[in-house]
Amino acid sequence: MGLLTLTMIIPLAGAVLVLLLPDNSKKAIHGVSLGATALSFLVSVYLFVVFDRSSSGMQFVERANWIPAFDIHYFFGVDGLSMPLVILTTLLSFVSVIASLGIDKRIKEYFFWFQLLEAGMLGVFMSLDFFLFYVFWEVMLVPMYFLIGVWGGPKKEYASIKFFLYTLFGSVFMLLAMLALYFSSSPRTFDLLELAKQHPAWSREFQIWVFLALYVGFAIKVPVFPFHTWLPLAHVEAPTAVSVLLAGVLLKMGVYGFLRVSFPILPAATTWFMPFLAALALVNIVYGAFCAMAQTDMKKMVAYSSVNHMGYCLLGLAAASATGFNGAVFQMITHGVITGSLFLLVGVIYDRAHTRDINVFGGLGAKLPVFTGLMTVGCMASLGLPGLAGFVSEFLCFLGGFGSWRIVTAFAVLGILITAAFFLRMIQKVFLGPLNSQWAHLEEISARELYAIVPLTILTIVLGIWPRLALDMMNPTVTQIAAIFK
Repeated sequence: MGLLTLTMIIPLAGAVLVLLLPDNSKKAIHGVSLGATALSFLVSVYLFVVFDRSSSGMQFVERANWIPAFDIHYFFGVDGLSMPLVILTTLLSFVSVIASLGIDKRIKEYFFWFQLLEAGMLGVFMSLDFFLFYVFWEVMLVPMYFLIGVWGGPKKEYASIKFFLYTLFGSVFMLLAMLALYFSSSPRTFDLLELAKQHPAWSREFQIWVFLALYVGFAIKVPVFPFHTWLPLAHVEAPTAVSVLLAGVLLKMGVYGFLRVSFPILPAATTWFMPFLAALALVNIVYGAFCAMAQTDMKKMVAYSSVNHMGYCLLGLAAASATGFNGAVFQMITHGVITGSLFLLVGVIYDRAHTRDINVFGGLGAKLPVFTGLMTVGCMASLGLPGLAGFVSEFLCFLGGFGSWRIVTAFAVLGILITAAFFLRMIQKVFLGPLNSQWAHLEEISARELYAIVPLTILTIVLGIWPRLALDMMNPTVTQIAAIFK
């Protein structure tokens, strides 16, 4: 068994083991879930350390016949595009399990679905066979549906059904695109690397139709306007730890799909679509920021800020350059880390106050200094303060965007100002001024909560000061993808 398979199999085995445990063995369920996600994370750290950063090709490749009659393979591999996302997935899954230890309702089923979700997410980032990629893409739907629908908030059923139907709608188009590519390839194959070599044989019109079908599937996940409406509701209703994975990992799959599937396999259609992608990036950035500014619910505000921040990824993609692609991939990583910590922090205050309305707080800075410090770092990173992770990734997206779409990029910079405005307003209303006596009883952040949040805060600072930690790994691969469009 290869190391990539091991990384994916460990949480899957943890899920099965949890099912075999008695319902009332809470400590055993917690122990198995923590152990499985921690071990998966440690294996991914080892892969990160031994990864050859000078290579743009696939590493740790595992290949075996699965359905030989249709040339379908169990085909795993990672490069500078997927490896950072693998380690992001295992890290956020581990800290999310720590954050989930307070769950007291149907814990056996919760941790089963949670670990199954992690296995599905890892499978998407590692798969190099389109059929296998699609299987893992669909596998993720079911755990997320139940995690929101059973353990979510008051509107959980509606939120989970809306998420499921939106994503399933996109998956239908992706299936059609996959079949079109398979039947048009010669010899017929689902191998993503092989399909990328065959694009010269396909007409521009064929590429455009297939690209548009894939676009629907990937754009819903990003989410790109106007497919974004499932996101705020799903975030608000989902349990805190599930929101972390939803924002930190699932949104990245859309951008990853563009870079792994659409761009290398359909370059003619990608070039045709770039002006539309640049325009949609601008809408996501400005519209998402204005929507976030209109919110009084902290969780909804962070959710809409994700629409804004994924817009920066789209701007980097629209640049069709190494700089823009580096910015887009780095933005995926930094957004996952920063927004993951923000959702955990919002969950901390909600567990104590049972409200997320920024207008009812005030003066918490003096009462909860540690919590205030962590929240301030997260907000400053999200608004792009230099020295923190968000700045470098956003700067690279703008730098790439300015080289290709100057007017669009000039207007997109407004998104930074609006983001700064709503985060600073939240800090002012929640933490500054006199303490509202209603919250005099609130307790400081606990040790368990710190174990989940502090690693993400440290990583936010480290990536801001030393972005090469991730960029050196990404650059060879994304430069190779960008070379297609020169």
